[in-house]
Amino acid sequence: MSANPASAAPEAEQPTGSGSRIPRVPFWAQIVAGLVLGVLLGWLARSQDLGWLVTTLDEIGSLFVQLLKLAVAPLVFFAILVSITNLRQVNNAARLATRTLLWFMITSLIAVAIGLAIGLITNPGSGTGLTPKDGALSETKGSWIDFLTGIVPDNVITPFTELNVLQIVFMAAVAGIAALKLGEKAKPILTLSQSVLELLQKALWWVIRLAPIGTVGLIGYAIADYGWDLIGKYATFTADVYIGCALVMFGVYPLLLATVAKVSPLQFFKGAWPAIQLAFVSRSSVGTMPVTQKVTERLGVPKEYASFAVPFGATTKMDGCAAIYPALAAIFIAQIFDVQLGIGDYLLIAFVSVIGSAATAGLTGATVMLTLTLSTLGLPLEGVGLLMAIDPILDMMRTATNVAGQALVPVIVAAREKILDHDAYNSASASPIDSFGDTDRDEVRDAEPQSAVPVTA
Repeated sequence: MSANPASAAPEAEQPTGSGSRIPRVPFWAQIVAGLVLGVLLGWLARSQDLGWLVTTLDEIGSLFVQLLKLAVAPLVFFAILVSITNLRQVNNAARLATRTLLWFMITSLIAVAIGLAIGLITNPGSGTGLTPKDGALSETKGSWIDFLTGIVPDNVITPFTELNVLQIVFMAAVAGIAALKLGEKAKPILTLSQSVLELLQKALWWVIRLAPIGTVGLIGYAIADYGWDLIGKYATFTADVYIGCALVMFGVYPLLLATVAKVSPLQFFKGAWPAIQLAFVSRSSVGTMPVTQKVTERLGVPKEYASFAVPFGATTKMDGCAAIYPALAAIFIAQIFDVQLGIGDYLLIAFVSVIGSAATAGLTGATVMLTLTLSTLGLPLEGVGLLMAIDPILDMMRTATNVAGQALVPVIVAAREKILDHDAYNSASASPIDSFGDTDRDEVRDAEPQSAVPVTA
């Protein structure tokens, strides 16, 4: 996002041959530089036992995550509320919502199947040297009763102060549906909500611009704190998670794009890459949501539909955290604790992954989803403690997969319903994230008549 939006248009008018201006470093290059610098500083801090550097890296990373958290609760509430009310501008909105949810479930089933297959082939818990004593009882527990009863909050304040995203989604959905029923009477509230949402997104763009600096702290502290020796004990499991996510992201998704949506997979990744790379660094589907929505619209998905599907997906569509990871983790923990899993257990894992994915709603991590899976299977919750040591390393790839799926499904549904703008899709580019702050083109496009999106019968 441009730090000075007012100067965006004049910059665009300057001749390309002008040598008077220092070229800006592309955002992706800033991220890569942050990754490299973080690894180097983390290695230096650990090898030289520099406590002050470890603390500094921790503070930088924590501050970046805290800034993201600051916007999460109100962002989710107003994004879901506005997205539901925006559906009134879409013909056959119920059908679009149903198709979106259906494809969320289909892709989750495929992802969990891949996770189970990789786990059964590689046996990630064997030969690690880890024992049940290495585990620690998780402070965060998840059960079906907790999940179901936890959807409805006791009051309207606590979900925002404790960042209970699932309860925030519930309240926003209720408010959005009520606003739809009220019609014109709710127009002032909807106008205010839209303004607040735009304000929050603008502020979040500023935080996103700090991602390269946050990357230095997050990656550096992970290396300095955990070290390569500890990561080595989880080498097979870590590789399994990355391979599983890569198979889904670069195997399953392109196949669905080519066969179901009948569009170019390469073009999808070209357009969606800014969101995917930010997700990898920030480890936050919700924090990445404004970028995900932008790239989804750039890929030709109508804004009215994208403004519903992306926020909905950011809080419920988790192929990395809620499908691949819990499947592999359940097999890993079962092997550490010498528990035999049967066909029924694997079917339960698939069921939990598809139905319980909303339990992962939040900023980072999949601890709630993992405890939900373990408690359903009757596996020791101490197993969660075994995996917390390397969770930040795993969460980067998991979140990137989540976000790729959150952009994928709207493209598939829009293509199937014949509302995808193929010209926009084919011309989408992996332009630097900075340019998303230049809203002039978006505002011109949004000013065009878009009162209703046609949907085929």
